[in-house]
Amino acid sequence: RGLSAANFVPVVVGAIGTLVISLVYAFRRRSMPGAGLAIAYAVAEGLFVGGLSAFFEVLFAGIVFQAALASIAVIATTLALFANGKIRASAKMTKIVLIAMIGYAVFSLLNVGLMMFGVLPEGMAFGLRSMEIAGIPLGLILGVVVVLMGAYMLVLDFDAVQRGVRNGAPAKLAWTAAYGIMATVVFIYIEILRMIAILRSN
Repeated sequence: RGLSAANFVPVVVGAIGTLVISLVYAFRRRSMPGAGLAIAYAVAEGLFVGGLSAFFEVLFAGIVFQAALASIAVIATTLALFANGKIRASAKMTKIVLIAMIGYAVFSLLNVGLMMFGVLPEGMAFGLRSMEIAGIPLGLILGVVVVLMGAYMLVLDFDAVQRGVRNGAPAKLAWTAAYGIMATVVFIYIEILRMIAILRSN
């Protein structure tokens, strides 16, 4: 099987849709967007994740199953630890993770820019993530840290749901909670997918 421009259409459409809907969620947070927006987000995410997964599956057979299994393990472990009270959200940790996520977003945008404009040397398929530190690709080191941050974001999502139930939040808020959990799960999956791709490309 080969790759063509058509393979990237779902990824691009899904990415744009996800971005637009995420912005709508951000600006309409107080009005509690309902089921329609959550379903639209799920469809957009499905296109994006499905297209991206298909792309990597062509390059590395079986990678989607590996990434999905690893993601389930991370999510299940996080949920189990949260349910047992072993991990909890804190204001200090939330600030640290938020700052780290902003830094990672800036790094990712810079990396994409460098790759698009051909600034980096040939052979760096993952851009700056292909650089090695003590023989270990930077993408793997970052990936582990980012997955841990994703797990903490999941804790924040679970905590929000728990507080909502405890405080008798409106039922409509469930869609916002579902959106948050879905976004975090996809974030974790994509990061793990990329880590495995980096591992298998070496």
